[in-house]
Amino acid sequence: MPENAAEVTAAGIARLAGVGRAAVSNWRRRHADFPQPVGGTETSPSFALGEVERWLRDQGKLAEVPLRERVWQEVSGDPAGAAPALIRTGCALLLVHERPMVWLELAATGDVRFAELLPAALDDVLTARLGEPGDRPVHTPGSRELRPRVPLLRAAAELAADLGARQAFEFLLGRYLDANPRQYTLTPPDAAALMAALAGATAEGVSVLDPAAGTGTLLRAVPHPGALHAQENVPEPAALGALRLALHTDADVRVHAGDTLRADAFPRLAADAVLCHPPFNERNWGHDELAYDTRWEYGFPARTESELAWVQHALARLRPGGTAVLLMPPAAASRRSGRRIRADLLRRGALRAVVALPAGAAPPYGIPLHLWVLRRPAAGDRPPPELLLVDTAGLAAPGGGRDTVDWPAVHGTVLDAWAAFERQGTVEERPGVSGAVSVIELLDDDVDLAPARHLPPPAAASGTAELARVRERLTDTLRLTHDLVPPAGPTAAGPDDPGAPAPARLPAVTVTVGELARAGALVLHAGGTGTAAPVPPAHPAAPVPVLTEQDVLAGRAPSGALPEGPPEEPVRTQEGDVVVPVLGGGSLVRVVDAATAGAALGRNLQLLRPDPTALDPWFLAGFLRGTANNRRASSYASTATRLDVRRLRLPRLPLADQRRYGERFRALAAFEDAVRLAGQLGEQLVRGLHDGLTDGSVDPG
Repeated sequence: MPENAAEVTAAGIARLAGVGRAAVSNWRRRHADFPQPVGGTETSPSFALGEVERWLRDQGKLAEVPLRERVWQEVSGDPAGAAPALIRTGCALLLVHERPMVWLELAATGDVRFAELLPAALDDVLTARLGEPGDRPVHTPGSRELRPRVPLLRAAAELAADLGARQAFEFLLGRYLDANPRQYTLTPPDAAALMAALAGATAEGVSVLDPAAGTGTLLRAVPHPGALHAQENVPEPAALGALRLALHTDADVRVHAGDTLRADAFPRLAADAVLCHPPFNERNWGHDELAYDTRWEYGFPARTESELAWVQHALARLRPGGTAVLLMPPAAASRRSGRRIRADLLRRGALRAVVALPAGAAPPYGIPLHLWVLRRPAAGDRPPPELLLVDTAGLAAPGGGRDTVDWPAVHGTVLDAWAAFERQGTVEERPGVSGAVSVIELLDDDVDLAPARHLPPPAAASGTAELARVRERLTDTLRLTHDLVPPAGPTAAGPDDPGAPAPARLPAVTVTVGELARAGALVLHAGGTGTAAPVPPAHPAAPVPVLTEQDVLAGRAPSGALPEGPPEEPVRTQEGDVVVPVLGGGSLVRVVDAATAGAALGRNLQLLRPDPTALDPWFLAGFLRGTANNRRASSYASTATRLDVRRLRLPRLPLADQRRYGERFRALAAFEDAVRLAGQLGEQLVRGLHDGLTDGSVDPG
């Protein structure tokens, strides 16, 4: 294998061929000519990408490698690591974006000459967009680094011709972040957009700072900046963020790598806005070294109050009248160790609003995080007498989770309240949602700023009329549930009932899902990969809902959304498809109906599309749910159970007999839906009555 040739794992091979990992394992066992590992470990080997592609083509398993997959596999398989390869690729894409004619002239030369000439061109464009070499986190790659990666850079430029350089980099960066979820704490785009709007960073020509920038998600939410400033402690994300922002905007971009609190790269900056998602619960933030730092204008933070250090750093880098928005853990609003700083922020008018987000809005997704809106007081400003508090905890589906937040409702609720508060200095109270609370009232012994502790509770379930409607729906649903209770059916005759009729015996011959797929009786697709698009969208301009794992488990409508990035076609559902969650060891299966058809298939889901002339979908779904069937087809790791759908079995039956079973399974599904709805309505009624009795809106008599 040539030195520095790209490598690919079994998961990457599966993605290239559009199959599951189990298929790749089978190929390795059954085909003596399958490429041998060239790296990795015994349990997770890697293979030469070029050898794998040739073998797949020779076997007829790969007609053509999609360009975006080829580029990503080259990046992810780079011997130096995916992050350095992505940084070099980003440099090339920036040159393609900024100086396309220069790129074309260089690319017309041979590979050796191309690698010799490219560093100078890259250095020129990096200096023009990101500053001098010593002031930027992206170093200029040399000819020796670039020579073995020329094919990757040429392929990336070809991808940029299809998608645009910006979207090509976003696609590759998105794949990299998805592949390394534990290394990065990412701010979701909807949360970033809300923070930018609250900070006034949507105005044209503003200068914005993110002192804990990561890969630049928050600053990317600024639509028309005049200047973007960023600092990130870890060099690789700092470099990726710098390239991302330089591709995103024509504005001045300055990014530095380094510890913001210990070595501030912008000590004299007076920005219009600061956006920040700081690291939470950091003990080693510089408490001992920074005791006399001039940024602690509102008090020296305790060792356990790193977030309040970031708050004061943000205020110190604002111009008078500038606004900062920070994503904060809810504990920062109530910890006793921070009460003196919170009190001074209130007294001097620096803290203007605290917004409680729903659980699932941003990582860590199980915690309802807060947004703090701060403003640097200008000389002569009188501190406002009230603090805006907003609680959007109710704008998420029960159970939380990243796909359950109603972001349009959150944006509308928060921004409407903030706009009114900005105009009038107060807002009309909305019980349980928003209100302006007197600063004097908050300055007690605790200085607790959690919105839920100060906003009056909402009326119980919108009052007794709403409770009556819930009770009526519950009564109707319970009646329907009673009508749908399925008969048990005949059971095998036993010694106590020798005269009972014996049921129809299932045939002893069974077939696995994998065998049915090879025979063409059904087609398998994995969710979240974007490897196929069997159903064209009916309305391409409309947003595509995503059927998530949680939607299948809860029996609800698709609630997810496609990630940002170039338009990578997802697998789309059709009526009659069977969708199976593969994690958790459960046995839930969903048959897609007309209302769900057209949704994109989410992660951790397998879609089975049966041939209606060979398989009844309800028969298929019913037998896939069998507990013993699932137990036999599951594998177990230390933290999770994974279902291998191809190993699930079902009996060989004529289509007419399949349909008889299918009707029974369909009736069971209707009963299950009714039981689930009755449970939800019952919980809603009980909760509403408890709230009504405790707040006085329901009379106990």
